[in-house]
Amino acid sequence: MNNITGHTGLTALLGSPVAHSISPLMHNESFRLLGLDYVYLCFDVNEETLPAAVAGLKTCGIRGFNLTMPNKNKIVELLDELSPEAQLIGAVNTVLNDNGRLIGYNTDGYGFMQSVRDAGHDITGKNITVMGVGGASMAICAQSALDGAASVHIFARRTSRYWNRTQKFAENLSAKTGCQVCLFDNDDHTALRDSIAQSYLLINATSVGMVPDIDDTIIKDTSLFHPELVVADVVYEPQETRLLREAKAAGCQTFNGMYMLLHQGAKAFQIWTGQEMPVSVIKEKYFSVK
Repeated sequence: MNNITGHTGLTALLGSPVAHSISPLMHNESFRLLGLDYVYLCFDVNEETLPAAVAGLKTCGIRGFNLTMPNKNKIVELLDELSPEAQLIGAVNTVLNDNGRLIGYNTDGYGFMQSVRDAGHDITGKNITVMGVGGASMAICAQSALDGAASVHIFARRTSRYWNRTQKFAENLSAKTGCQVCLFDNDDHTALRDSIAQSYLLINATSVGMVPDIDDTIIKDTSLFHPELVVADVVYEPQETRLLREAKAAGCQTFNGMYMLLHQGAKAFQIWTGQEMPVSVIKEKYFSVK
């Protein structure tokens, strides 16, 4: 366990729920291994309490913090500056406190694409279907387009408060990258069937299927799965969601959000400390398949 001193720097995760998170384990062990005088804690904070929490942490001199659901969009309006990728995505999962100036980054897209490579896949020139329009989804869509995907089809509820924002995001991303990025209604079953049939990779970028609602799934119709499809879920608790279980039964290759979490965390660690997280050690210790 790390020794807490009067000089110990604070880093944290703000979200709701957060009790299941692996982030404190991997960051605190990395601090210990590298001899860095930091600690990483979790705080259960939602969109309503986020402004007060951020103000308090800034006053207390926090070095930096991560954001998880549901705070990745709300945090943007509370920051002093955004990195280029955070501006493109419109969501932030990592904040650096630079002498009282809060700078927002998004390391989710980087983390997800590293997890794709870890799973042995390459999305260059291929079609992708993404479920959801939250912060994780926008990061994954942006990084997929930047990394050479042919098309990214995004599905969400038309009643989502993020619908109009996502429509503009899709148009902007298409114009900047040349990737065909389109938004569709979840209830457009024909569009969903056609998109998945043409896709190399299907990604659940929502919290559907996460503890405690482990019996839920974003894809109710298992006939949409096909053996050439790779299915990914950003959820990692449970490690195998209903979505992944049913996709695997249909012959799909699958992977969860554990390595996305690892690699986005490693990037955040570097932003806060200027040092590289010992990824191979952390991966073996905390991210082995149960």
